[in-house]
Amino acid sequence: MKSTTPIAVWDVPIRIFHWLLVGLIAFSWWSAESGRLDWHLISGIGILALLVFRLMWGVVGSSTARFASFLRGPASIANYVRGKTSPLPGHNPLGGWSVVAMLAVLALQVGTGLLAVDVDGIESGPLSYLVEFDQGRTAARIHEISFNAVLGLIALHVLTILFYLVVRRRNLIGPMITGRAHAPEPAAAPLQRGKLWAFALSVIVAFSAAWWIWNGAPV
Repeated sequence: MKSTTPIAVWDVPIRIFHWLLVGLIAFSWWSAESGRLDWHLISGIGILALLVFRLMWGVVGSSTARFASFLRGPASIANYVRGKTSPLPGHNPLGGWSVVAMLAVLALQVGTGLLAVDVDGIESGPLSYLVEFDQGRTAARIHEISFNAVLGLIALHVLTILFYLVVRRRNLIGPMITGRAHAPEPAAAPLQRGKLWAFALSVIVAFSAAWWIWNGAPV
């Protein structure tokens, strides 16, 4: 059996982002199903803030959080699937693109929600004034349909976690809680944590964007 050593994989901001996103997606579903559209709006704005933060942290954050560290081309993906590359800390080539897919679908979900108008034209997104009524209704329908894509990606994510746990004997949930994982020796390069100023900037931009949208994006 190969010896392993624990290494840092995920920093605190990424772990907080992940679990807040899980909670807010679940809460958004509940608030929509129960007709609590006031809470649904607040939850959607929260997801918007998280998305903006993740995009910022994907550029200026820790080494495993940066898009440049895990977005790879077709050749890298093929080599990974064939088992020709060693596991690396963070997202593998397939997992990296699944992150992008989830962020893109959530951006569509949030964006259409901001423009959506209900049948009566009463409960509307904060940016619905920018579109005509019919366009707002189209946004509402897309908002409802695109949630199925979110559910599909969540299901795929859960199945992937189970596959790695059962078949490859790798626990992917633990590292997202503790931040550490066991890697074959010699250990991979240690996690390069993001700077405090980069974290502060990402949080400020995320909250500013959410506040601006919440207030109807005044110019």
